[in-house]
Amino acid sequence: MKPPPNGTPDPPPRTPPTTPPPEPAEASPPAPEPERRTAPAPAADSGTGPGPGADPYPAPQRHGAVPAADPVEKPNATPPPGPAAAPASGPDAASDPPPGSVPEPNAAPDSAPASDSAAGPVTTPAPDPDPAPGPGSAPAADSAPAAEPGTAPASGPAAAPASGPAAAPASGPDAASDPPPGSVPEPNAASDSAAGPVTTPAPDPDPAPDPDPAPDPDPAPDPDSAPDPAPDGDPDAGPGQEAMPGGGGRQRAGGAAGGRRRWGRWVRRGVFALVLVLVVPLLVAEAALRVNYTGDPADGTYTRGQDAIWLGHAWVDGRKSAADVAALAEQLRPTGIHDLYVHTGPLEHDGTLPKAVYPKASWFIAAVHRELPGVRVQAWLGDVLATESPDGLRLERARTRTAVVASTREVLAAGFQGAHFDLEPLPSGDRDYLALLDDLRAVTRVHGALLSVAAHQIDPLPSFHSVWKTLTHHPKWWSQAYFGEVARRVDQIAVMSYDTMQPLQSLYGGYVAQQTSLALEVTPPATQLLMGLPFYHENRFGHWAHAETVPAAVRGVRLGLSRTDAGRARFGVALYVDFAATEADWTAYREDWVHR
Repeated sequence: MKPPPNGTPDPPPRTPPTTPPPEPAEASPPAPEPERRTAPAPAADSGTGPGPGADPYPAPQRHGAVPAADPVEKPNATPPPGPAAAPASGPDAASDPPPGSVPEPNAAPDSAPASDSAAGPVTTPAPDPDPAPGPGSAPAADSAPAAEPGTAPASGPAAAPASGPAAAPASGPDAASDPPPGSVPEPNAASDSAAGPVTTPAPDPDPAPDPDPAPDPDPAPDPDSAPDPAPDGDPDAGPGQEAMPGGGGRQRAGGAAGGRRRWGRWVRRGVFALVLVLVVPLLVAEAALRVNYTGDPADGTYTRGQDAIWLGHAWVDGRKSAADVAALAEQLRPTGIHDLYVHTGPLEHDGTLPKAVYPKASWFIAAVHRELPGVRVQAWLGDVLATESPDGLRLERARTRTAVVASTREVLAAGFQGAHFDLEPLPSGDRDYLALLDDLRAVTRVHGALLSVAAHQIDPLPSFHSVWKTLTHHPKWWSQAYFGEVARRVDQIAVMSYDTMQPLQSLYGGYVAQQTSLALEVTPPATQLLMGLPFYHENRFGHWAHAETVPAAVRGVRLGLSRTDAGRARFGVALYVDFAATEADWTAYREDWVHR
């Protein structure tokens, strides 16, 4: 602001008002930022905005900073740059000093104007020789009053009057009001003073701290801390959400991270529970199988001369010759094989069996009897059951079972000395299968033939067949009780003790020992029990050639027989299958089981 030109006459002295001073206008509410205490500004009757000298950009109060007490500027402080605030104008602008105060002498009307940007300490000129002026005298235009105790010149951000309508000095003839009792008024500054109007607040009994304390930085939020509850006004916001205008909630990053952590914990707990439920029992069972493979078999646990072998379909469809039969006889003589299960089927899905399927059956039976007197030849009949798909043989149909019985009569009429059935996959507890066996047993007895079956493995753990079927929908195992029901209805029962999914020879051998014991426990003494030996080599899920070997199977059979019923007479092994066997398989069978 430019200073007024030289020669401006002093304003006339103001006479004290006869009416009581008006009530000061109530200041407008402060800004939402934390309040920063500054020197109070004189209240005014009217005014609509900041007046000259008010700081238009008050320093913001940071969150977490301690608000300063009423600051008291030290003398000689440097005033802030910018336009100086002009004193109130008008005939009544000056206020009467209280009794006992010493007013500043009037300045000469032709005194030099003050500089626009005064700096440095402000000094008080020597008093004028004229007598002391009356109340309301104006100070000199080019000088500033000396700092009295408890007063401070306007300097720095703390001296700026508060922003808002209450901070501006009012204009008009009656704008100035008498100071409150007990306050010390500041002498009026010159109209061209650079420091603006100076007001002196009542002395604060507390010591003034540093006007600009360094605010503490906001602490970083803890990501693991619990989310704050939703603020009022947002009924939809839950824990970990911020209220938004108009309702609704916004998921905080911390809340989302917490949700992911909770989800991860539940996943880990689920995996751990699955391990406990499935893996731990499996590991315990595998350890038991390894222990089951230890020890030495009892003496005399070798062949009883009642073993069997599964033969392929080529022996009855014309692909084999008399020389082949002679070679087969040479292979079987030094063994304990007494029954041949030659593949004569498969049955049709309706239970029928065309005779064209086994045109050379009678020839083969006669050739075997010439080469191997006393060896029985049985018709191996089988089919896939409609258990896992709609395509297959359905035992629940009575006419299908009747057709199977009729086909059995036909093969017995062709010269076979028994009927061996392999129907799978067969669920444990199937009553239709038991009904079929009852019907077949009546037919074989009439013909003086044997009824033989290939049986599923027995549960290695209680109710394991139910668990496995639930998980895989594949009926691989029978319960021990159901195995016993089947064994009581037949003359021979051969356990298919291969395709066990065991990865090591020791585990496979222990598994065969377990199966041997389980089968012996429920098979009647009148029924011949045979344990299967793997005479084939495949690597697939369920069968590993390096684990399921003939030596491991024979040792397992002997261990199971030794522990359960070492003197069992009607007992043997069944070799599967002739067309896949190797010389090593035959050697292991002769050396470990035949033992001749």
